[in-house]
Amino acid sequence: MNEINLSRRRFITSAASLGSVTIFAPTILRNLYKNASLINGVQLGVITYSFREMPDTSAEAILEYIKDAGLGATELMGDHAEIFAGKPKNPINMQEVFSLRRLQFEKKEMTDDQKKRLAEVDARMTDYRKQVAAWRASASFEPFEKLKKMYHAAGIKIYAYKPDAFSTTNTDNEINFGMKAAKALGANQITLEHPGNDVHTLKLGTMAKANKIFVGYHGHEQQTFNFWDTALSQSKYNALNLDLGHYIAAGNTTAIELINKQYKRIVSMHIKDRQNKEHGKANLVWGSGDTPIAEALRLMRDKKYKFPATIELEYKIPEGSNSVKEVKKCFEFAKNALLA
Repeated sequence: MNEINLSRRRFITSAASLGSVTIFAPTILRNLYKNASLINGVQLGVITYSFREMPDTSAEAILEYIKDAGLGATELMGDHAEIFAGKPKNPINMQEVFSLRRLQFEKKEMTDDQKKRLAEVDARMTDYRKQVAAWRASASFEPFEKLKKMYHAAGIKIYAYKPDAFSTTNTDNEINFGMKAAKALGANQITLEHPGNDVHTLKLGTMAKANKIFVGYHGHEQQTFNFWDTALSQSKYNALNLDLGHYIAAGNTTAIELINKQYKRIVSMHIKDRQNKEHGKANLVWGSGDTPIAEALRLMRDKKYKFPATIELEYKIPEGSNSVKEVKKCFEFAKNALLA
């Protein structure tokens, strides 16, 4: 039995016998990550979204990028795994979709052309989602298991999985498929944007319990100190995928207090350097913004918090550089903070 399955079995046994949410996250995460980017007890990883601008975004290429950046753990975006497993090819430019969705999600002003383009993309996405749902209904988990072995052989552990399978528009079959695929990849958590729908977070928490996997809800500038409270109260499998940079950009000043309050329910934390609301909220090269990255990492180190800190590259890549080089710089920044 490998280390991840052993840790999971210990977690399930402990949770069943103790019936407490006060220890569940550290129990499942303890001893889960032992690799080159485990620095002074803090697991540093990278979300593969960070490599979206690279010319090749296949699962095999992504693996090489993570290795080249020096990291040994990752939050894997859904397309990298599902395309490897045979999912129908997406005809839509998802970089454009992400950009438009972010404007909409953060309630920023959109031009008429942007609104028209988003409507066109939505219509095409509806047709594509039907194709994907049909594929998920009969797809095998063997390719996911193969991908896990490929990554593990390279010294990279997949701790989180983020497919487009958990929204209110997805079927129960797709949700179950996404959770089972995550487990086949060796992940202990799925991550998704918080749906802002209490009925749906209850549903996801219930389905996560059946699948014995955590649901880490991610937030952007709608994050507040109490943003996750309802979801957390609904299920011990509902958890935080805190985004430190977005939290600061939203105007919050209580990041360290939030981590200290919710560390038992945080399954992973995205790190990026954004300015606060007063300074303009821009994404900047690490060390240039207002996000307390170093302070948060040292808090995790000193208090032995066991959730991973996930590098998410979102600032503009300098001319002459690329995503891999910039992720490596972010890793060095985080490493230096933890070794100080």
